Amino acid sequence: MARKSNQNQPAERPSNTIKDPDEWTTGEEPMTGAQESYLRTLASEAGEEVEPGLTKAEASKRIDELQQKTGRGQGS
Repeated sequence: MARKSNQNQPAERPSNTIKDPDEWTTGEEPMTGAQESYLRTLASEAGEEVEPGLTKAEASKRIDELQQKTGRGQGS
């Protein structure tokens, strides 16, 4: 089976999809179910509690903190 050539693809550039949570237009909305579930997993591993009522942006920052503490999310 022939492989497609990458000749017509643009050169790789740093992703512009990674944005500071403070700049999210939906950052003030309540955290998503997926965020809450992952936060609970990370918090349990770190021996910490999940703060109730976090926004999407706050949850994202807390996930980053707990990933650092637990060593998860290092191989992206």
